[in-house]
Amino acid sequence: MSEDFYDVLGVSRDASEDEIKQAYREKAREYHPDVSDDPNAEEKFKKAKTAKEVLTDEEKRQAYDRMGHERFEQAQKQGGFSGGGGGARGQRGAGGDPFGQGGPFGDMGDIFEQFFGGGGGRGGARQGTDLRTELSVTLEEAASGVEKQLAITRPENCPDCHGDGHPPDSDSRTCPECEGRGQVTRVQQTPMGRVQQTTTCRRCEGAGTLYSETCDTCRGKGQVRNEVTLSVEVPAGIQSGQTLRMEGEGAPGEGGGPSGDLLIEVSIEDHPEFDRESEDLYHEYAISFPQAVFGDTVEVSTLDGSVELEIPKHTQSGEVFRLDGKGMPKLRGRGNGDLFVRVRVVTPESLNDEQREALEAFAEAGGEEVDVEQGFFERLKNSF
Repeated sequence: MSEDFYDVLGVSRDASEDEIKQAYREKAREYHPDVSDDPNAEEKFKKAKTAKEVLTDEEKRQAYDRMGHERFEQAQKQGGFSGGGGGARGQRGAGGDPFGQGGPFGDMGDIFEQFFGGGGGRGGARQGTDLRTELSVTLEEAASGVEKQLAITRPENCPDCHGDGHPPDSDSRTCPECEGRGQVTRVQQTPMGRVQQTTTCRRCEGAGTLYSETCDTCRGKGQVRNEVTLSVEVPAGIQSGQTLRMEGEGAPGEGGGPSGDLLIEVSIEDHPEFDRESEDLYHEYAISFPQAVFGDTVEVSTLDGSVELEIPKHTQSGEVFRLDGKGMPKLRGRGNGDLFVRVRVVTPESLNDEQREALEAFAEAGGEEVDVEQGFFERLKNSF
């Protein structure tokens, strides 16, 4: 059995309008869901607000006193307050429904819609919008995974009005422009016939209710912009252009709706030694002419430190060697990509006398002759 509106506010049945409003202010301060620790605060706040809306309207209060609580609630339920448009309400009014459009209590349905989620205005719960930002990480951080601190500026519910846009104790009244529906329907005659257009009420901005005061902190918007710092877990193996999602870290919702998400697009900084392609890394390593001729064991850098690489005899400039598993980790997978090392034989830019004599002797011994593989020029011609 529902609680009597007078009992909800704790006032007598002959209480004045000012006494009812004062009682509502006290209940609002006590049970506003953003400030109260009571597990049933939201329901109690809704009941208090509904009671105040009915008991401060002369015609509705007369009907309530005459019909009693149960019949009054039954009548509003029979009125079909399911959040439909003005058409359904108009049909109810034409059929003699006292709570339909044109009846003495024509906006009762909208009041209940606003508080219990049936309306399409601001009173209905709506999820907040998603926000987007960018985050830059190094190749080493992308390889190992990292926790980064990210500072963003985002909208948040006003700390003073808790997102309502008005003080909890401010007086309210049904918007006369939309009659509490939060939407305005206009009918236009066009060459194609009558066109009905429904838009958000500009006077109450879809709330269906007007308030006597607006919050000074947020100027009635219900939100303020604050800078916050978030900890972001960047998984190992992430690639440039991929997006991380932080649920609930976007803009706050309206009417008790959940917050949106924060979408973070990751970019990976250029590395001085490695190029990346998917999970594979590419590295260029310079060797000398004697190393290319006689072979050698060299130390090659990887993201995990240096490893030994065997340079075989007669290595040509541009040859590529694969180091298995020394690339980037596979995102949410097993194993790593590979590291490809391209060797480049370096021609010395300056020689001392001993080096010059050795090279001259090499040249005199026929070292200046280049043995080109048969068919090389034919392949070269075809490539053009």
